[in-house]
Amino acid sequence: MWKYALSIALVIAGVALLFPRGDQAPAPETVTPAAELNMKQTMLNQDVARTDELCRNQCSLELHRIVHDTQTDDKVREALQATQAAHPHMERLVRTKREQTLDQGIAAGTLNEAAAKASRPYMEEAKRQVDAGKTYQSPPFQADGSTYFVLGVPGENGASGIVGAVRQQILAQVADHQKKNLRIEPYPAEGRYKIESVDSQSLQNVQVRHPEDNQGTSHYHTNQVVVKFKQTPSEGDLTRIRQEIGGGHVHKLGYTYVFESPSMEAKQLVGYFGKWNIDYAEPHFLYLTNDIAPVQPPNSAAVITPNDSLYRRYQWNLPQIETEAGWNVSKGSTDVVVAVVDTGVDLNHSDLRDHLISGFNAIQPGARPADDVGHGTHVAGVIGALVNNNLGVAGMSWYNRIMPVKVLDSSGAGSTYAVAQGIIWATDHGAKVINMSLGNYADAQFLHDAIKYAYDRDVVLIAASGNDNTNRPGYPAAYPEVLGVAAVDARKQKAAFSNYGDYIGVTAPGVNIASTYPNNQYAALSGTSMASPHVTALAALIRSVNPKLKNTEVYRIIRGTAMDLGPAGKDPYFGHGLIDVAAALRAAEPKIADKAADTPENGDRQPAWPEWMRRLFRRE
Repeated sequence: MWKYALSIALVIAGVALLFPRGDQAPAPETVTPAAELNMKQTMLNQDVARTDELCRNQCSLELHRIVHDTQTDDKVREALQATQAAHPHMERLVRTKREQTLDQGIAAGTLNEAAAKASRPYMEEAKRQVDAGKTYQSPPFQADGSTYFVLGVPGENGASGIVGAVRQQILAQVADHQKKNLRIEPYPAEGRYKIESVDSQSLQNVQVRHPEDNQGTSHYHTNQVVVKFKQTPSEGDLTRIRQEIGGGHVHKLGYTYVFESPSMEAKQLVGYFGKWNIDYAEPHFLYLTNDIAPVQPPNSAAVITPNDSLYRRYQWNLPQIETEAGWNVSKGSTDVVVAVVDTGVDLNHSDLRDHLISGFNAIQPGARPADDVGHGTHVAGVIGALVNNNLGVAGMSWYNRIMPVKVLDSSGAGSTYAVAQGIIWATDHGAKVINMSLGNYADAQFLHDAIKYAYDRDVVLIAASGNDNTNRPGYPAAYPEVLGVAAVDARKQKAAFSNYGDYIGVTAPGVNIASTYPNNQYAALSGTSMASPHVTALAALIRSVNPKLKNTEVYRIIRGTAMDLGPAGKDPYFGHGLIDVAAALRAAEPKIADKAADTPENGDRQPAWPEWMRRLFRRE
């Protein structure tokens, strides 16, 4: 049995499904194979470009943090070393003073000879700009087969600043990953399959931090400041300010300006504007104008916008599915564990590690489930990247624990046995929800048995449908015990690559999704692999709101509250529609869910709940 199981076809990360495309029903837009390939290549290019932005912005924010948080040389040296160690792609960091040469500054990290030579002109230009009190970012350049860029961030007093050289190996990694994930190239090539794993540092059990404990005072906007200049600032001045405070929104109101920073708190912002010619700079107190919605009571449609540094600019996906309003109902619970059955997870990522619990490595039993691909780390970030920590991206859940289960090796593939073993292990070790951003067109009974094992033990199972734009059923997404997920873009249109068919349960965002990536990095990826964890996180939030709900009831809530897209009712392209976090969580609240489930099917009494709610909870 085990030998047979091991011989079953590979299961591919990112739903890079193996079988050739057969006859299929017409897609929403009929395209030729060449046109489809061009669309996928365009999407890959967009993912790489968005990842470049994420890398540049995050590195800039890190240097701004050092500039604002450190004063003495010892503190600067310590901060540079810690930052370079945590972000090894920031290969060379130098704190330089105006009267110093670049080589006389305090430095951390080293560049190889080729990179040092290629970066030198940009490093010198960065120093000149920093000495003039200006921020700087170079164009990309090549050295030793890698892409680099240089950035410079001035200090608040203009007398010092930091210059850094960053190696963007992540761009090549994302491009290579997406060629496989989107099926732009055959994967894996015949005869290349092998099982590998790497050692990692120990996974430490750290108590989950509740972000709202550190949000600061509720009497003013934590990341905003109101400024009145003595002389109206020019567009150039405003551009410089935005760059130096790390981006964010700027609003002019009468003679004053409201500045918002994704990386600096109000106190830091007030201090920053001390170098400008101003009448005053003060916190943005919560005296609300009449065109802003009044404060809503708990569990209302009011939204919660987190302060994570990359959230506002890049995470279009969470507002699209009403996540911000849903957080008024629930932000999750540490009691509900989510298993990510994938390539493992970066166990030391600063935006993930406090949400991780001990996991399992089916590729090399006994080793820790470290991610040597990046796929599982990205999926985990969509579900549970730390929220409201002024860092990186925000996950959908603030508190649910993530259990990393490595079933795919360094090539992004794994056997049916490994995947089945991972599902069973996660079930036996307390997972309440399992995400499977992987698949195959083979209906393997062994894998189905593992799915049934988890389903019979009340686990919610979510899987990606596939990236071949075909209606051929992919597994495990097409198993009746699993909720299959398709992908949409920012316009709520079917993603060009997304598989479709009668087995599609719901749809979620899956194009240019920003999330965590190994080595404290962030990347944008596209695929139904990225759509699936949105639904998984919703299932975890539902079970956090109402732990008494059975897995079948969780499925019904997700389907029944989805926003209908495409043809009216359930259809092959969007299933029941785009998930609606706020509606689903409100429907899951015990006082509503219990009442809906107990509503009589017959009788003379007028039902107290709408018909859609009665259908949603009708007992089978």
